[in-house]
Amino acid sequence: MRYVSVGYTQSLEFSSPEAWLKRIEGYTGILECLAEENTVYSINQINYEGQYSYKGVQNLFVKPGDRKTFFARKINKLVKKLNPDVVIIQGLHNPLQVIQLGIILNGKTKIIAHHHAEKPMPGIKKYAQKLADLFIDAYLFASMDIGLDWVKNGNISSAKKIREVMEVSSNFRPINRQLAKQKTGASGNPVFLWVGRLNQNKDPLNVVKGFLEYMKTQPRARLYMIYHTDELLADIKCILKDHPNGVAITLLGKIEHEELLYWFNSADFLISGSHYEGSGTAVSEAMSCGCIPIVTDIPSFRMITDNGKCGLLYKAGSEKSLLDALDKIWELNLAEKRELCLNYFRDRLSFPAIASKINNIAKTLV
Repeated sequence: MRYVSVGYTQSLEFSSPEAWLKRIEGYTGILECLAEENTVYSINQINYEGQYSYKGVQNLFVKPGDRKTFFARKINKLVKKLNPDVVIIQGLHNPLQVIQLGIILNGKTKIIAHHHAEKPMPGIKKYAQKLADLFIDAYLFASMDIGLDWVKNGNISSAKKIREVMEVSSNFRPINRQLAKQKTGASGNPVFLWVGRLNQNKDPLNVVKGFLEYMKTQPRARLYMIYHTDELLADIKCILKDHPNGVAITLLGKIEHEELLYWFNSADFLISGSHYEGSGTAVSEAMSCGCIPIVTDIPSFRMITDNGKCGLLYKAGSEKSLLDALDKIWELNLAEKRELCLNYFRDRLSFPAIASKINNIAKTLV
C-alpha cells in the first residue's frame, strides 16, 4: 500500500531534517513501522527544501513562503503526484487545506485524519471542519470517547468514522533500575515522578498538595518534578517553602529528552494531574519502562492504562481522590503491575502496534 503523511503546520524554527525528525520521533516511529511493509512518504514544512530518506520513510520537506496562507497548493499537488492509496493528515485543525486536497484527489484515495490533542473548532471554523469531514474517511483518536465528543459536538458526522488508535509512542525501554538511580541520584521509597508543563491543565498544584498530605504517613516517599514550562512554579515554591515536608519534592526543571529514560527507570510511579489530554506522551513513555502510572480519570488515560488495570486512576482536581489513590499503592503487587504496563505497552501503545492498527484500518477503507 502507498501512504502519504501530511503535516500542514509550519515549523520554521527547524532547518535540519535530522533535527526535525528527532523532534517528532514520538510520531515518526509509526511511519517507520508502516514502511516495513508499505511505501511511505512524509511531507513536512520546515525551513528546508528537499528530500531525506530515513528508516524506510521518504521524508519530503517543503519550505513555506514568506507569508502564512490557508492555501496549500504546493503540498496538495505533491500529494496528488505521489498517487497514494491513503493520505494521513496529521492533526484536525487545518480543514481548509483538507478540503482543497479532497477536491483535487481522485475518488480512490482514502483520507485518514489523526487527532493530535486538538479540540473541536467553534463558530465558522466548525463549519469548515464539517465540510472537511465530507472528504475524510476515518479519524484516529487515542480514545474513542474523545472522538465521540467531536461527533456529539457536530464537527464530525458519524461515530462510524472514529477509530481508537494511540497518537504517539516511545523508544524507551526497561533498564537496570539500580544503574538508572546511580545516573539520576533518585532516592526514596517509593519514588514518584512528574513530567509535564506546570500549567493549569496539568494541575501540578493539586499533585503537590496531595503528595505533601501523603508524606504525613509515608515520610520516605520522594517526588521529582521535570518540566519545560514553569507557569505555576512560583506557586509551587511558595507551598514547599512553608511546608515541613517540602524538601521531599525536588524541582528538577528541564532536562534533555534522552535523560528521561533513566528517570522513568528510577521511579516506581508516574503522577499526572491533567484535566485534558489528547493522548499522553509521558504516560506512554513511563509505561514503556515499567513505571506505573497514577493518573487522572480522563478518556485518554483510561485507554492508555487499560481502564486503570496498569495503574491507578483518580478524579482530576481532587486532592482527596489523589490521596486515596496514593494510599492504595501498598496494596499493589509492583512487579505484576510493571509487567502489565510493559505487556500493554507492547500490545497497544508501541510503534509496531500502532502501525499495525493503522494498516488494518486502511485495508478496510481501500
